[in-house]
Amino acid sequence: MVRLTRAQQQERTRAAVLAAAREEFAEHGYVEAKVDRIAERAELTRGAVYSNFPSKRALYLAVLVDMVEHTGTGQVPVSSPGPAEALGAFARVWLERLPLGNDTRAGGHLQLRSLAGVLDDEPARTALAHVTRLEALLLALALESRVPPPTGQVRRVRLAELVLTLLNGSGHLADTAPGFGDPFDVARACEHLAGIDLADTWHPPHLPYVPPARPCRDTWVPPPELPDQITGRRVGFDADGVIAVLGTSRLGAAEEVVRAAGPGDSVTVAVVTSDRAENGRLVRLRISDLTGCLRRVFAPDAWPRLHLVLDDHALVASAIGASGADDATEAAVRVQEGRIVARAHWRGAAHAAATAGASNTARPHEAGR
Repeated sequence: MVRLTRAQQQERTRAAVLAAAREEFAEHGYVEAKVDRIAERAELTRGAVYSNFPSKRALYLAVLVDMVEHTGTGQVPVSSPGPAEALGAFARVWLERLPLGNDTRAGGHLQLRSLAGVLDDEPARTALAHVTRLEALLLALALESRVPPPTGQVRRVRLAELVLTLLNGSGHLADTAPGFGDPFDVARACEHLAGIDLADTWHPPHLPYVPPARPCRDTWVPPPELPDQITGRRVGFDADGVIAVLGTSRLGAAEEVVRAAGPGDSVTVAVVTSDRAENGRLVRLRISDLTGCLRRVFAPDAWPRLHLVLDDHALVASAIGASGADDATEAAVRVQEGRIVARAHWRGAAHAAATAGASNTARPHEAGR
């Protein structure tokens, strides 16, 4: 008889809970699902479920993350299309999640990755608002990479926000008014949005209350490699550039570091949270979902030159000296030749660290591309 290690037994229990929860949510929906029934389906006790997932919301998000991360991303494109064609292709990939005519209401809710009725408190809604801004930035950077000079300086974040608004609205209607609208019309509309002039340009933040980054010459001890959420590859932290640690309520500052960093800088954003079970999974879900769509549309040369890591164990935060990392954290450092040469903390830190140093002088709009 093979004896399982404690870790193997825990992983088996977790897998059983996830499988049972997926069945329960698909049959009853999030609101009507019961943890007691999930435990019964998994042939476990209620306590065993809660020892792995502290709440029904955490369990639901874990089911969605598991669905997204085990969905194949398809063949990687050899070349990336122009902005209009790319938006149409992106929309078609995104709309694949819409429920089919024979799906049950609960099953369609799960297929949509619907969060209706799930995020019913202010911290969770705040985290969703900020991660959606990060989604728009990632889509915009991919679109900006396809714009030839001299129009390459045009910012496309507002366009990305408009497209995501249309797609998420379509998903909400598919959930609440099944059968309304034609997804092919939505995809064509997204394609035509690329031709709208939104007068979208980047204006560096005016932050008079934020001091410049503090110069220093501290030894840099890089943390272990972590998976890059954009490329799926593992990323190290030994290159010259900027590392920003952002909490889930500060993710909007990611654009500040991307735009301000120099063209030769490596830019890494590490996401931290004090609530890994819920807010942490929410960020993982949304970013994994968005980047999965991007990889099916844009070739690797169009992916943003931005590394995005989920710092679940605060390894990056600890390495840069951001102790007690939580949802409101914003801290950043500039690394050069194996040393930390500038440090910044609190609001505006990402921009301050990115603008510190002589390497950051030319064409800041190119950073992150």
